Amino acid sequence: MTIICNGKRYTQTKYATEKDFEEDVVVSSKMLFGKNTIYINAKKKIDSKSLGGAIPDGFFFDFGDSSDPQFYIVEVELCEHSFYNHIFPQITKFFAFFKNTKLRKSLVDRIFSTVNTDDALKNEFKKCLGQSEIYKFLSDMIESSQNILLIADGQIGELPEIMDTYTDTWGKMVRYLEVKKFFAGNDTIYTITPDFETIQYEGVEEVEDEDETPKYGEEYHLEGVTANVKEIYSRIKAIAANLDDSLVFNPQKYYISIKAGKNIAYLEVRIKKVRFIALMPEDEIRECIKHHAVTTLSAPVQKFYNSPCAAVNIQSTEHMDEIETLMRKMIEYNKASGS
Repeated sequence: MTIICNGKRYTQTKYATEKDFEEDVVVSSKMLFGKNTIYINAKKKIDSKSLGGAIPDGFFFDFGDSSDPQFYIVEVELCEHSFYNHIFPQITKFFAFFKNTKLRKSLVDRIFSTVNTDDALKNEFKKCLGQSEIYKFLSDMIESSQNILLIADGQIGELPEIMDTYTDTWGKMVRYLEVKKFFAGNDTIYTITPDFETIQYEGVEEVEDEDETPKYGEEYHLEGVTANVKEIYSRIKAIAANLDDSLVFNPQKYYISIKAGKNIAYLEVRIKKVRFIALMPEDEIRECIKHHAVTTLSAPVQKFYNSPCAAVNIQSTEHMDEIETLMRKMIEYNKASGS
């Protein structure tokens, strides 16, 4: 594969070994994933006992959205490797790790020890966390943000079918990035698919056959979440029904969309909170919301949704009157924009 950029022809580099690819990801992590990220090289920093014998390539913390930081176990693979003999069993071990309370606690202790004895790493975390305690942050992250980032140098043909088949594990927890490296003399460029900044928002709505059982239902999104989150979701649905009983809640792979002819909002159900992404200008959202945290979404994310939008982080059932006010305004905004 060749890319032509600024009059130069860039030719794709094929990594000789997986180790070469892993080292490139470590060295280039800030460029590939953004400045507000921290990548820990697991093979050099953490012993395999912390994950019950599974050895990932890295641990990754994404602070791109300070109100919704994310934790990932990272696996770097060459696409030519056997999926069922190598990639599938390795990722499956990580699912087992996330279900094991003792192993999660052990990993928190090991990562904290690593950070605490590495001044450069400690300063990175302090820069992102401010006055927050590092140990508590690590504990909260590994408990509530359970993601696996699979990075490959090309397409893994088996992945789409596997993610559709094992929806509660591969479909819910695995995020996939294709990273390719190109050279033109001494110049280097990378391509990343999809854009990492929107990886938590990926998931194009599928048109389902009316005679088929939907792949993703509400129970899929509510599995493993706290009772508080279930109550928040129930209250949102009750508010919607009271305002307009024609509103449709449409569960998809990574979110539940709310439709009024077209999508007017997206709900991302996390383990301990609900992210309510309202498709409306942020200043109008902030007029409605005073007690829940409102997060500005980046230009790539707003482009992804093809609409001005912002995220409301709902962590309790208090002040749900603000959500009712917001939803009423969203319905009016949607009608005014000519749905």
